[in-house]
Amino acid sequence: MSDGTQASGAQTPPTVASFETALDQLEKVVRELESGDLPLDRSLDLFSRGVELSEACRKQLEEAETRVEALIRREGTYQAETFRPEK
Repeated sequence: MSDGTQASGAQTPPTVASFETALDQLEKVVRELESGDLPLDRSLDLFSRGVELSEACRKQLEEAETRVEALIRREGTYQAETFRPEK
């Protein structure tokens, strides 16, 4: 369905706005999975969403690390260099 509603358990994953939002959503997914007594389909959907959120967090952390590493010491001060992600 193109209106964003769920069709037979499948839906387009929402865009993650920030690291904090993704982490919060991931924690909710983990809590629900840990609660147990979920139908297999729901567990698989949650696991899949958790993997997506985990990957989004990992990418954002890697980008932040790269930006921090781009700070170089020049003449006693730190200056930021232009971030150029590798593809």
